[in-house]
Amino acid sequence: MKDKEKIVHKTSVGGQALMEGVMMNGPKGCAMSVRNKEGEIVTEFTEVKHIKDKVKFLGWPFIRGIVNFIESMLIGYKSLMRSAELSGQLEDEENPENMSKLDKWLNDRMGPKMMNVITGIASVLAVVLGVGLFVFLPTYLVDIVDSKLFDGVLSSYHALFEGIIRMIIMVGYMFAVSQMKDIKRVFMYHGAEHKSIFCYEKGLELTVENVRSCKRFHPRCGTSFIFIVLIISVLMSSLILLIFPQLKDDSNRLLWMIIKVAGNLPVVTAISYEFIKYAGKHDNILTKILSAPGLWMQRITTKEPDDSMIEVAITSLKAVITDNPEDDKL
Repeated sequence: MKDKEKIVHKTSVGGQALMEGVMMNGPKGCAMSVRNKEGEIVTEFTEVKHIKDKVKFLGWPFIRGIVNFIESMLIGYKSLMRSAELSGQLEDEENPENMSKLDKWLNDRMGPKMMNVITGIASVLAVVLGVGLFVFLPTYLVDIVDSKLFDGVLSSYHALFEGIIRMIIMVGYMFAVSQMKDIKRVFMYHGAEHKSIFCYEKGLELTVENVRSCKRFHPRCGTSFIFIVLIISVLMSSLILLIFPQLKDDSNRLLWMIIKVAGNLPVVTAISYEFIKYAGKHDNILTKILSAPGLWMQRITTKEPDDSMIEVAITSLKAVITDNPEDDKL
């Protein structure tokens, strides 16, 4: 039994697919490996100082989820931008020969500083669009369908139908994005990230052959996290409407959406994070049922990688794991 425990182990290592690379976050810190235009693997390692290590209560259950989510978003964004530089893709985009006519016009007339301002505005608009698409649109769609076709009968199941619409929008959006050439390669690197982590968790030697044989669907993936958030959001929203039925009224619809974004979402994120951590350590009927939608979704967000991508993922993973697997446990 002891031998088996040495061979199979769970880890706290997580990662993210990048532009022509993979970022791994583990006990030693954060490492990103990217294949540059010359075909070489460039690896950069950074020691990560988590805020929860400085402020202890931020590491408590149901608080750490929100903190870790924000930290992961910041680290992931920086890594993504850096991978674009290392892979040469950012350089290609800034090359006047590769710019679209609109980009050339903006760059010539406004300069780099104004382009940064425009990029910032675009980022804000993207957030606004996301909130509108996944928060406001499902709510109003249910309201319209209920009033036009069902004469208010659906009001008791408003949260459930909102959740279903959000899932449909999410699947449709991810499927559409996955058809883009560059995104397909990112999703292939996503598959390489999962397969290499599975290989390590099985206690196998990190070789291209061993990693290739592992599956690419992992329960601790961010895709699974999103679906867990959606599922728990339906349960929480239903509970809130049960306690405060007056929120179902059309006159309180705006207040209801504000409560979901400002109040409900942080709580749902915290609970979802704890479940993902639990699912990473346990394999039972509950984790299988709640993890299933996210694992199905990974058929879209992960693709089978080629050997060169697997090599990149292995390089990044080796940079963050310790010599003793026990140190990498959740």
